[in-house]
Amino acid sequence: MMPQSGRESLPILRRETLLVALDSLRANRVKAFLTTLGVVIGSACIVLVVTIALTSKQYIIGQIEGIGSNIVYAQLIRTGPQGTATLSDEITVEDLQAIKTGIPQVVEVAGTREIPTSVVIAGEVRPVALVGVTEGFQRIRNLVVVRGRFLDADDMIERGKVCLLTEELAQRLFPADDPVGKSVRLGELRFTVVGVFRERVATFGQSEIKPESVIIPFPLIQFYADYFVRVAYAQAARTEDVPFVTRQVETILKAQHRQGATYDVRNLSSFLETAEKIANALTIVLLLVAFIALVISGIGIMNIQLVTVTQRTREIGVRKAIGARRSEIQAQFLLEAFLISGIGGLIGISIAAALPLLINPLLPRGMSVPISPLSIVVAFAVSCLTGVIFGYLPANRAAGLQPTESLRYE
Repeated sequence: MMPQSGRESLPILRRETLLVALDSLRANRVKAFLTTLGVVIGSACIVLVVTIALTSKQYIIGQIEGIGSNIVYAQLIRTGPQGTATLSDEITVEDLQAIKTGIPQVVEVAGTREIPTSVVIAGEVRPVALVGVTEGFQRIRNLVVVRGRFLDADDMIERGKVCLLTEELAQRLFPADDPVGKSVRLGELRFTVVGVFRERVATFGQSEIKPESVIIPFPLIQFYADYFVRVAYAQAARTEDVPFVTRQVETILKAQHRQGATYDVRNLSSFLETAEKIANALTIVLLLVAFIALVISGIGIMNIQLVTVTQRTREIGVRKAIGARRSEIQAQFLLEAFLISGIGGLIGISIAAALPLLINPLLPRGMSVPISPLSIVVAFAVSCLTGVIFGYLPANRAAGLQPTESLRYE
């Protein structure tokens, strides 16, 4: 029988090292399980932290884009050197047209004016917010029309006495009937309801839309108050155009009015940037916690392995006496640490990936929890690396034992 060459015996030695490592773990199931728990928690934390960060970022972006994408909005905040009100400084419909024609990057403009009025509900006079909107408002805000239709160009041109009600107000005014086609008196004027709407993303009264609001064509505002725009909207064609459009809108408004007028021109990008900074800071903190958990589990692996080396000194001596090389002993203990951390990582990743399946049915409509493939790869790699790094010292100590001293060990 021909002796095996070095290359042919190498796979056999590797297989033998793996079998010995597995036998050792099976013989110490409780120790291996308890050591694995730390890795399970750490790897699950990494995946969940990245998942939470991605979900929160998507949710925030969705909320902002639900209000309207690429929006720049402006309003008059001070007039005159002493802050006195001057009607000529108010934003007008002509200003909106100047913004649309003067800035090529703007695809739509709109203006709103909110006026408090009243409506009679079941014999009781209740306050409501009357909101006059120009033609481009729906294309910018993209409100959800639950019933009926939104205002069209003919309503604006003909100054038709038509309106849309919020779902809350429609329920109060017509609890048992379809409000579309019904008549409602708002202050001194009577309107025909053509639609019922809601905000695509709730702004909780922080925009011109309140829980009980009525939208009417902007030209009808003159029957209630001075004819000017309270808030002007401009929608940029692309996200990267928003900062430029913001500056240009402010420039045009200042050019259209006297020097003493001051306009507050903002965009939603600042809110998004702030939200992203908060989300990133939170992600970093949580990732540090996850890595600390992995370091603690790595220390646990090292401690268990060091104890194991002491307990298995005689076994190591026997293996060396029958020809096991230093590298084989070292590889055996490194493999044991790798298996503990790798299996723990797989269990932790599986738990983290399964949680979204349980959570998704409980989330609001249109929202889901994504799992990042990169986070899974990183969590598994870090878990395995933790086992190898913290398993090196015990493996090196086991490999350095002398056969004669090991065999005498009791």
